[in-house]
Amino acid sequence: MRVVGVAARHRQVFDRRLEHGVDPRVLAHEAGWVVLRPVEADLDENGELRLVLRVRHRRDADGHPRTRKPGRDRGLRAGTDEVPVVRQRFAAYAVVQSDRGLLATEYSDLTAVSGRWGMPGGGLDEGEDPVHAVVREVDEETGQSVEVGDLVLVQSSHWVGRSPHGGVEDFHAVRLIYRATCPEPTDPVVHDQGGTTASARWVPTETWQDLSWTANWRQALRRLLKG
Repeated sequence: MRVVGVAARHRQVFDRRLEHGVDPRVLAHEAGWVVLRPVEADLDENGELRLVLRVRHRRDADGHPRTRKPGRDRGLRAGTDEVPVVRQRFAAYAVVQSDRGLLATEYSDLTAVSGRWGMPGGGLDEGEDPVHAVVREVDEETGQSVEVGDLVLVQSSHWVGRSPHGGVEDFHAVRLIYRATCPEPTDPVVHDQGGTTASARWVPTETWQDLSWTANWRQALRRLLKG
């Protein structure tokens, strides 16, 4: 992924590759800029994923974006001969709303957060546009047809854990989170059986906090649903 910073008057001020484990906010900070908001994510002329961020000049008063050491899945026991496979994954998700509420998906026991809830979405296929990926993933995980809106949040997580396939991975996840609407909501159906989604449901917007969300998703929803 390339991360592109644009300042006032759409002036491009940096264009850098996102290395494994690096948060885009940290990349911008090291280039001398502060991220204000995401603008868009698309494919460039070579089919490479490009994330565009609206930025401003870094000031002396600006603190450094919080960085953390890579996390580790609880209870992970790697064999002495197991060397973690380094993997960087770009994924697209949607905060989908309709007159039935907020669309939520439950993680299956193939994940380290079985029984917790999140938003529908998943990894981009090679050369896939992020918006197309959102539409595809929402259909596969919930059976809903959606209209995708703005890119509103970018999350970066880095941890060591066991993948759904059993191997140990040094995993860097970059999540592109969009707003979306579902004009004709139906009862959710998980078409992608045997994957990381156990179930899906519509959650009343006024009681969304009652669900057992993952920490990342609870944090994101507090920000995106406030007011």
